[in-house]
Amino acid sequence: MSTLNRLVLWNIDQTLVDVGRVTRDAYAEAFQRTVGRPLVRLAPTPGRTESEIVFETLAFNDVVTTDDHLPSFVAALTEAFANRRADLRVHGRVLAGAREAVEALAHVPGVVQSVLTGSVRPNAVLKVTELGLAGRLDLDAGGYEDGVYSKAALLELARTRAGERHGARYPESATVYIADSPRDVQAAHIAGSPIIGVATGSATEAELRSAGADRVLATLADTDAVVSAVAELTRI
Repeated sequence: MSTLNRLVLWNIDQTLVDVGRVTRDAYAEAFQRTVGRPLVRLAPTPGRTESEIVFETLAFNDVVTTDDHLPSFVAALTEAFANRRADLRVHGRVLAGAREAVEALAHVPGVVQSVLTGSVRPNAVLKVTELGLAGRLDLDAGGYEDGVYSKAALLELARTRAGERHGARYPESATVYIADSPRDVQAAHIAGSPIIGVATGSATEAELRSAGADRVLATLADTDAVVSAVAELTRI
């Protein structure tokens, strides 16, 4: 891979890590604190932002929402995750090959790595920090749920942040998103950047191809395949 300015944005949940048990427990606590009764049904999470999950979860549980629900729920969810810092280490896991892929890309000249996630920033940072992935990621350049932007808009924001932080330009063609859901593929297409689909979440390889992922990998276990895909998709 030649020395070019490249930005690699990682989805977190089910791409780099699996913290599903902790996420479900944190949502259940946040729902109880916000609504005052137990959570019965959690909305689907793949490819969604925290606000989408919160509003759908409230609707699935027959809660008539007000303007106060989202900030209250997100605040409770952030606290619930913080209280489960140790649980992330015990019950969470780094997915096969993720650590090695992040490490390998960190040694490629010109590559900056960050995250593009539907999680709010405190929760996202906790996940990658407690599972030992934060050291190679520029988390200040990432795109996080903030209740306003879509994932496509967050991708554009991450490109701008990375450029400002590293004194470089990261055009759409030099920015690659690595994620596991068809909704993430759609976000990358809207933002005009290539995407590597990884079938480590609920979507199959066929579903990711059908959604239009530029490259599809079964897992991140083949480090050379990950690095090669990034190189091929970001040739300028």
